[in-house]
Amino acid sequence: MKEIRITEQEENQRLDKFLLKYMNKASKGFLYKMLRKKRIKLNGGRAEGSELLRAGDALQLYLAEETIDSFTEKKTLAPAERHFGIVYEDDDILVVSKPAGLLSHPEKSADRDTLIDQILYYLHEKGQYTPKGQNGFTPALCNRLDRNTSGIVVAGKTLRGVQAANETIRGHGLEKYYLTLVAGEIHEAGEITGFLQKDGERNQVRPASPETGKRAVTKYRPVRCENGYTLLEILLVTGKTHQIRAHMQAVGHPVVGDRKYGDERENRRFREDFALSNQFLHAGRIIWRRPEGTLGYLAGKEMTAPLPKTLQAVCGGIFGGET
Repeated sequence: MKEIRITEQEENQRLDKFLLKYMNKASKGFLYKMLRKKRIKLNGGRAEGSELLRAGDALQLYLAEETIDSFTEKKTLAPAERHFGIVYEDDDILVVSKPAGLLSHPEKSADRDTLIDQILYYLHEKGQYTPKGQNGFTPALCNRLDRNTSGIVVAGKTLRGVQAANETIRGHGLEKYYLTLVAGEIHEAGEITGFLQKDGERNQVRPASPETGKRAVTKYRPVRCENGYTLLEILLVTGKTHQIRAHMQAVGHPVVGDRKYGDERENRRFREDFALSNQFLHAGRIIWRRPEGTLGYLAGKEMTAPLPKTLQAVCGGIFGGET
């Protein structure tokens, strides 16, 4: 018999979800069969799998050590050099500034040194994450950005941090503001509302009807407007794939440097003049309007990530002076 003691890092999750993480190669059917046969118990008694775990709970696994080992893939952690900036950090969350060109998560098995890889290694170096001793929980990203978009990403260091941040984002309690440079001059604030449908083959989105698409709302206001370009601050009301880029293209003001939705002639100019190889889109500010759960202490807190130097140089070239 093997006993597992639940820690604060692992509490507040369902028993079945914990077991699926702990024995990460076992099927759900196998685990439920072991629960029915009382081969897995919670605090010495029968368990169904839906119980919410608390720190100090004890799980008893009446399984052979070889069986447990065969269903458990040990976590490993490769060194990953840190390329993100730290915007804010406490015991439960880590808010970082991701550089453009960095994947948030691996897209293929060969992908290495992604943002989450770097965050896990950073926490490991601080002694706040040990993969061998924490099969029931792994710190995770609560939002993500496209590879070529820079700016703020929120990560949960603890399970309660992940859950509270995810709930805040789902409940629209976290306002997310972006800075983007678009072609053409926009002199007044506005709002774009429509429906977007994903085209999986082309990895793009396109305007759609209410029956086939998902509602997307983008609010914007001009920050600087000169020389045929506008620097916009955008409030992302909904968070659909490529929403800002698709919406700005739809209203005739494509994002500068955007290879999917932008204007190739404009993009070529910015590559040649400013060495800009990605879209000018930066998640620069968040405000915790209605943080949920254990993150209530963040209510009203604003967090910012400055424009990367490359984008600052573009603004200097177009508008002159500081932005």
